[in-house]
Amino acid sequence: MKKLLNKKRIEFLDYLKDVRGYSDLTLKSYNETLIEALTEIEIYEDKGINIFNIMPYRLKIKNLNPKTISKKLSAIRGFCSYLNDNGFKNILKADDTIKVAKTLPKPISHKNIIEALKYADSDERLIVILFYTLGLRISELLNLKIEDISNEWIRVIGKGNKQRDIPLIESTKKLLDEYLSTHNVKKYLFEKNDEKLSENILRYKVTKVFKRIGIKVTPHQLRHSYATSLLNESAPIADVSELLGHSSMATTQIYTKLGSALKQQNYNKAHPLCGVK
Repeated sequence: MKKLLNKKRIEFLDYLKDVRGYSDLTLKSYNETLIEALTEIEIYEDKGINIFNIMPYRLKIKNLNPKTISKKLSAIRGFCSYLNDNGFKNILKADDTIKVAKTLPKPISHKNIIEALKYADSDERLIVILFYTLGLRISELLNLKIEDISNEWIRVIGKGNKQRDIPLIESTKKLLDEYLSTHNVKKYLFEKNDEKLSENILRYKVTKVFKRIGIKVTPHQLRHSYATSLLNESAPIADVSELLGHSSMATTQIYTKLGSALKQQNYNKAHPLCGVK
C-alpha cells in the first residue's frame, strides 16, 4: 500500500508543478511532509474505502509551531483530495482538530480482548496476543523474524532501526511454539507464499476477530491497550517508554493518556502531606 502511495505522491507533486504552478520551495515542503507522514499514518480498508488515520503523525508533530502543523496537515489534505479525484477513494480520520489528547485511540478493555479470543482460531489468537503482550507496531510484527525469538525475549527492530528487547511471557511463548510446529515459515513469523505477510491481511485478521463480538479494533489500539495496562498497574513510565520504543517518556505519557485515578494514586504516594490528618 505505502509503495503505491509513494508512487501517487510523485504524481501529485508533478500535478502541483505542471497544472497548479506551485513554486519549487512549496513543492519541496509538500514532498518532505508527505514522505514523513506516510511512514506514520495508519492506513486500513473499510468497506472498500481506504481510511487514513493521521493521529500517529499528529502525535509526532504535536510540539511544532501551530502554523507549521497547519501547513503539514494542509499538504496531507491536498494529497488525499487528489487521490479521491483520481479514483483512489479515501477518508481522513482524526483530521478535525489539532488538540491531540482528545482524539487518542481508546484502549480495548482486557475483558473485551479475552471475550474476542474465545471465537478466534489459533492463528488469529496468536496475532492478537502478540500485539497485546508485546505492544508492537504493526510494521514491527510484520518484520518479526524467527531468529529474533528466544525463550524469554523477543528482539524488535523499531523506527529508525532502533533495537529493543521485550519480555516474552510463558503463555505467549507456548502459543508461538505451537504455531511454529504447524507452520513451515522460513524467515518471518508471518508469511504467505514464502513472502512476508502484507499489512492489509494482518490488519484484516485483527478486525475480523473483534467484529465477532461487535466492536471495531485496530492493531494500534491493542498496542495502546498494552501500554495503558502496564501503566495502570504502576509499571514505571521509563520502562514502558523503553518497551514501546518511544524516544521520549513525554511521548509515552501523552500517548497512553494516564487515567485520573492513577494520577491521584501517584500523587497520594508522592506528596509528603498526603495522609496527614
